[in-house]
Amino acid sequence: MRAAARWTQAHLRAHRPAAVLIVLATAGITISLLLATALFAYATDPWQRVFTQSSGAHVWIHTQAGTATGSLAELDEVRATSGPFRTVRTTASLQPGGAKATVELRGAAKRPATATPQIVAGRWLDAGADAGATKGIVLDSSVARAMWAKPGDTLALSGIAAHLRVVGVADTAEVAFRAGESPGVGWVLPETLAASDAGRDQRGRTIGLQLTDPADTDYVVQRAVTRLGADQITDVSTWRQAKAEAEGDNQLLGRLLGLFGLGALLAAALAVGGAISTRIRGHLRDISVLKAIGFTPGQVVRMFLALHLGLALLGVALGALLTQGLGTLVPGRIGEATALWHRLPEHAWLPLVISGGVVVFIGSATCLAAWRAGRVPPVPVARAATVTGSRTSGLTRRALGLRVPPALVLGWRGAFHRPLRSSAAVARLAVPLLLITIALGTWTTLDRFTSHPGNVGLPAALTARSDTLDDRELRQLLASGPRMTAYPGAEEQALVPGQTGTITLRGLGTDAKPYPFAVVEGRAAHGPDEAVAGQGLLELLDAHVGDWVRMTVAGRPYVLHIVGRNIETADAGRVISTSLDTLRDGDTADATPSGPHPPRPDFYNLVLNHGADPGAVRDALTKASAGHLEVREVPNPADQLSAVRAVSIGLIGVLILIGLAELATTVGAAVRDRSRDLLALKAVGLTPRQITAVIVSATAFVTLAAALAGTALGLLASEWLINLQGRTSGWGTGIAQRPATGILLLVIAVAVTIAAIASALPAARAVRRRLADSASAQL
Repeated sequence: MRAAARWTQAHLRAHRPAAVLIVLATAGITISLLLATALFAYATDPWQRVFTQSSGAHVWIHTQAGTATGSLAELDEVRATSGPFRTVRTTASLQPGGAKATVELRGAAKRPATATPQIVAGRWLDAGADAGATKGIVLDSSVARAMWAKPGDTLALSGIAAHLRVVGVADTAEVAFRAGESPGVGWVLPETLAASDAGRDQRGRTIGLQLTDPADTDYVVQRAVTRLGADQITDVSTWRQAKAEAEGDNQLLGRLLGLFGLGALLAAALAVGGAISTRIRGHLRDISVLKAIGFTPGQVVRMFLALHLGLALLGVALGALLTQGLGTLVPGRIGEATALWHRLPEHAWLPLVISGGVVVFIGSATCLAAWRAGRVPPVPVARAATVTGSRTSGLTRRALGLRVPPALVLGWRGAFHRPLRSSAAVARLAVPLLLITIALGTWTTLDRFTSHPGNVGLPAALTARSDTLDDRELRQLLASGPRMTAYPGAEEQALVPGQTGTITLRGLGTDAKPYPFAVVEGRAAHGPDEAVAGQGLLELLDAHVGDWVRMTVAGRPYVLHIVGRNIETADAGRVISTSLDTLRDGDTADATPSGPHPPRPDFYNLVLNHGADPGAVRDALTKASAGHLEVREVPNPADQLSAVRAVSIGLIGVLILIGLAELATTVGAAVRDRSRDLLALKAVGLTPRQITAVIVSATAFVTLAAALAGTALGLLASEWLINLQGRTSGWGTGIAQRPATGILLLVIAVAVTIAAIASALPAARAVRRRLADSASAQL
């Protein structure tokens, strides 16, 4: 044991830079995988995020007015309660003349400690500012989105004479607002609620129950019904219902981190395995001496495994500690995700599993190389007695005949005269460069969403609507707007045969002025009954471009011919789009001559000219309409993925560390291989500078081959992965954007330059070393 410890200590002193790079790379991989897990939980389950942050209630009981709902707090299974709140069911409408929604008003003197509404815009109620002539209300975010309401807007509520001002918008973990199904929630001060003249049938009480064990939900509901009486309870909702309705699909960031974390783990395992193999080849005499003095093959294997598992453990511990201690301090979504993950139950065991998996994976990659060390014979075989490479190739001889500098010719031969060993080195270096190319492809695709949104299904930057201006006035107002084109639109929820859910049937543009859809397959819709569909809808219906599909809207049938597939980012791609004329024809197909006229457009999509500022256009339209026009920016998926750029930079940094560790191995192998030929190179007339150039060029050629292979494969993998994400999300393929050729050439040039610089100093040291032409130098 003492001899093994001393050998390990000497080995680390001799290879200190490579050991540091391996530790840092392993720490970076661990950080990437831990953050990927946190972000995946954050992105895939937004309801869980809100529930955890708000200390949410598992059961919400809605009863008639006067019911003693407070007694439910005495149940053994209840840990805490939110409320009870006095409630009033009312209809709210955005002023002037805006959208309407059913809202349950709750009287709250202070912000609840359990099921705390998470303010996302504005502020919470203030007893001093919101109890005077202008009373305030905080809206749940789901009903605020449905009404297009934001802080500062005015609401008119049935049963309350005074208008209320929206002072805040909050996220909750309750069942979201659905028109005609479940009401939205609004919080007001108790005196505001008391001013309502609503009848007894519109009044009630609501209490939220936080349970010690969520599995007791059904049992607690039964006990609540038994205690209060079934005739007193008007509605019950549970956390399972809310979670089922709030399932999110924003998984791209988590998937990206997971992909790069696993890819970096593979690259690190290959780098560690390559480093051990190279060191074994360079220390055959040392291993033979160890065996000659009594070390068994098993002891040699365990010694190499212990050394590199120790480095892996150190790197994993460093990464886990940095993530645990500093992860919550990172600004933006990453910090929020880490803070939330610390509060989730799986955080107690997942970091240990991930860290252990990294150590096991790297350890398994070192087993083969360590096993080869155990097979080294006690008496090394003289290399001079064996054939060490192939004869000089015809290409090399022709290059020498063309007076190509000898350093380049010999460097080329030194890089590739052992094909298997050279291919392994190229493959190990290519993996980090492949992942870097994928990261650049992801970055470029996000830039495409922000700089050219029209090419990815987002031609309109703004949406305008008004319930107070008639359609003629609205068209005139939009036509006078600067630097934009307005397209009328309407949406309906349609049913298709064999499906229990609904799809979105959208009419945009007219036959005379078609909407500029981003069609990536087939063609745009021009004639009557023609439409384009998103990828999600085609997969839902198992349809293809060229098929006819039938759907119904409120009993009215529509039969449309799908002539193209467009990139569709809304509603998971389950959208079929046609012209507004075709949608109106369906509305009036079964109408009598005395029936109503076709409905006016629900909204106008505003496609801005290049260079126009959406904020400036919105302000100008709002001012020109005297506040009668509601103008909103169209959500861009890239806005939710701004953290991808910062994540990509961090991941590229980790991959660079792995690449440097592998490069150190490649440089060491090149120097060791060339050191046996130094006497011969000097004998044929090469100067020390030329010999240094031979070693540097050999390393540069290997790196160049790896860079070319890595970037080429990275381009293909990047496009495939991004389009796969587009397909699974329903947006559709065709969203991927390749990095610019100049950027790829810069990556290749930087990689080759770093390799050349990194190999220059070791090569110069090897040339200056005094050599002895002895048999021991050939062993």
